[in-house]
Amino acid sequence: MRRIASMLVLMASIFSANAADYEEGKHYKKITPLPVESPEVREFFSFYCKHCFNFEHMIKSIKADLPEGVPLVKNHVDFLPGASQKMQRMMTRAMITAQLLNMEDKQVASMFNYIHEHNAVPTSERDMRNVFVLNGADGKEFDRLMASDEVHEKATKMQSYQNMLASANELRVVPSVVVNGKYMIDTHDLDPENFIEDYNKLVKYLLTLD
Repeated sequence: MRRIASMLVLMASIFSANAADYEEGKHYKKITPLPVESPEVREFFSFYCKHCFNFEHMIKSIKADLPEGVPLVKNHVDFLPGASQKMQRMMTRAMITAQLLNMEDKQVASMFNYIHEHNAVPTSERDMRNVFVLNGADGKEFDRLMASDEVHEKATKMQSYQNMLASANELRVVPSVVVNGKYMIDTHDLDPENFIEDYNKLVKYLLTLD
């Protein structure tokens, strides 16, 4: 029993030492609180963003390393210059449709690849339908979900989160990652030689904050 207690004390002291390495204003900042209902990690991103495409390997690492029960939520935005806002909002609905089809990972990858690997520019919902069908989705179910109230409501909620932070001048670039709706990560001072490990430790630390 004493040995177990000693191990717990040691683990707590190690965590405290790691936590002390992360500072507000340096590694993260507090933002206008989003009305999230439970612990989460939320990525604000755009399919049109090359940096977001390149960041996908980090997102996969973060998602795989999260504590059980903590979701990684992808929040598509519609404010990138140079792309039609109508199409950006359609892409938001397409991503939500992929989630409801239980094909999020596959279809997110296909949408990114359509733009950044194949250098194609979606100009209609039919373009996205074709991408989904080519990657295993049922076309009729895609049509039904894209037109559904559920998808539109979820898209409106995502847009409200984006607008809340953008209007406060807190969401200026993508990708941006927010933990528990309160803490936005700043990567500038993370260890460049152990970037992924340091990033994941920071995410876990922020999940412990009130």
